[in-house]
Amino acid sequence: MRRLSILGSTGSIGTQTLEVVRNNPDDFEVAALTCNRDIDVLLKQILEFAPDMVSVADSSKADELRNTIRTSYPQVRTEVLSGREGNIAAATSDNCDTVVGAIVGIAGLEPVYHAILEGKDIALANKETLVTAGEIIMPLVTGEGTPDLLPVDSEHCAIWQCLWGEKRANLDRILITASGGPFRGKKREELEAVTLQQALAHPTWKMGGKITIDSATMMNKGLEVIEASHLFGISTDRIDVVVHPQSIIHSMIRLRDGSVLAQMGKPSMILPIMVALYYPERGPELIEDFDPFAVGANNLTFERCDTDVFGLVKLAYEVGSHGGLLPAVMNGANEVAVSHFLAGKIGFLDIERTVKEVCSLMSGAAGSMTIDTILDTDREARDRALEVIRGL
Repeated sequence: MRRLSILGSTGSIGTQTLEVVRNNPDDFEVAALTCNRDIDVLLKQILEFAPDMVSVADSSKADELRNTIRTSYPQVRTEVLSGREGNIAAATSDNCDTVVGAIVGIAGLEPVYHAILEGKDIALANKETLVTAGEIIMPLVTGEGTPDLLPVDSEHCAIWQCLWGEKRANLDRILITASGGPFRGKKREELEAVTLQQALAHPTWKMGGKITIDSATMMNKGLEVIEASHLFGISTDRIDVVVHPQSIIHSMIRLRDGSVLAQMGKPSMILPIMVALYYPERGPELIEDFDPFAVGANNLTFERCDTDVFGLVKLAYEVGSHGGLLPAVMNGANEVAVSHFLAGKIGFLDIERTVKEVCSLMSGAAGSMTIDTILDTDREARDRALEVIRGL
């Protein structure tokens, strides 16, 4: 039985992880849960799964949750923590052995890092952990006796499965698939007038706001290229983005003899979550069988990613090749720009303009690769992004 600490339990990955737990109660226990501020959903999770502790990033919301439990549910013994310290406590709980890293953004880095130091296995759905700190994280999970780092992203889980039993020396290229998002095939000038509603209308995946916008700008593929580079020990120039609108093939690898291996399935995050949580075994079937004769499955198409239209993909390759602290700069600027777009304060292409400008301003960012330095760089990039946005 795995004992889970689910960081970001009220988000898309977190709620689907709990669906896996709900359907397999003999295989999993919930030790800890965390959220940003959605305490209504968190309370329901507490009442159903009875974790030892929870943490709420917003301290005022944590106080509200404590008061609700004290007055309405006095039988509940779950400890309510808050802030950075609460997230780290949940990630390092003695009562958990596996941490599901599903917090969105750079906020997910520090608790995952501390969980690894405590020997916890990590089911990682947070791209930013490896994008910003892959040079620190990977040595901690590589080698005999280290914790397992189990990729939950559908693309990285697919690559990981294709590599099971293969010698890494045989890996020639990684082919990361992309749906293309809601604006596949659009010309750049057409993106100037994109609305928030249009950007949130993803054609195949149901995700949270931030990652849905990242999919619309294609930044999510740029982040995935950098993440895959760290995760599988391969340079970014040996990773290709392949637009595959049907989202049936979740990614591919090409071996040095020319063989191409692919992992296929329905566009559902339940399966990669289960692959990670049951590793090295296979869990029971939880989703509907994949039907290769169904409409869509027998009409698979592949296209090149247009990096002239989606300039953040090209930028991510450049930043990933540069390495060091620049990925933290790009990521921090992107988080600020996306949040402003979601709030209706900037236009769609202003996201790209902001990120590129901040990366140019901070191209010389240097320093030792430590968690503190990365977080400091992230804060500076966010400040610079706000300055750029004010000038748009």
